[in-house]
Amino acid sequence: MQAPSWTTGGAVGDIDRAYDNLGAVPDARTYPPRWTEAAAAFRDRLSGQGRARLGLPYGAGPRHAYDLFLPEGDPVGLAVFVHGGYWKAFDRSVWSHLAAGPLAHGFAVALPSYTLCPEARIAGITAEIAAFLDRASAEVPGPIHLSGHSAGGHLVTRMLCTDVALGSADRIARVVSISGVHDLRPLLATQMNQVLHLDAQEAWAESPVLHAPRPGARLIAVAGGDELPEFRRQNLLLPTIWHGLGAETHASEIAGTHHLSVIAGLAEAESDLTRALIGG
Repeated sequence: MQAPSWTTGGAVGDIDRAYDNLGAVPDARTYPPRWTEAAAAFRDRLSGQGRARLGLPYGAGPRHAYDLFLPEGDPVGLAVFVHGGYWKAFDRSVWSHLAAGPLAHGFAVALPSYTLCPEARIAGITAEIAAFLDRASAEVPGPIHLSGHSAGGHLVTRMLCTDVALGSADRIARVVSISGVHDLRPLLATQMNQVLHLDAQEAWAESPVLHAPRPGARLIAVAGGDELPEFRRQNLLLPTIWHGLGAETHASEIAGTHHLSVIAGLAEAESDLTRALIGG
């Protein structure tokens, strides 16, 4: 069946194209190898310094593990990065270098893997991230600062929703959703849903825009200025709704960046993105 047309930012196009980040970036295929190389070098360096705890379990599944990177001295809190890939690609090993920014400011940084679709449903992945966060937060005292990219942006904003069982919720000081997907309902009509297996009920239940934020929630939503219009719309959507429900929210774009380059600032101590995550 042909996918319906979809309107994004005034332009009419195919809904699959509206969410096709790889197709929108000419050199997209070069990014994963570069990320993987930078991540491996970072892990080697931190391991050599005795500041990397790799493959820590948070559950019984083969992908229920996270890496924890430690600062010099006692950590001021826990920062987290949850990777994207439309809930169906990648693992924590590709992104280790993105811990460098918050690590430089004294945060311990945890990066989880999670079970991918179609082996898992998105609701199950949400529960896995909650289990990871409760486990990792037991290792590191202090406030929790969450970040996630794309599907990871969805997962970290789900941690701010009142329907998610999360023992460490009161410690979450801020959440930075980077190019997050906050309304899953449009994905029902995409070809990728052959892997995600979303139905209408789950798309509603797993959309942060359709949930109330926890009391005192602080959300920062960031997208690339050169992203697809649908991601720029999604970036504005959740802060707009949650602001009216009592959350402290902020939305911005990083000029000159697209969906694959927008996360680069997390590897830099003084970038705007790192500053947004650590606060202050």
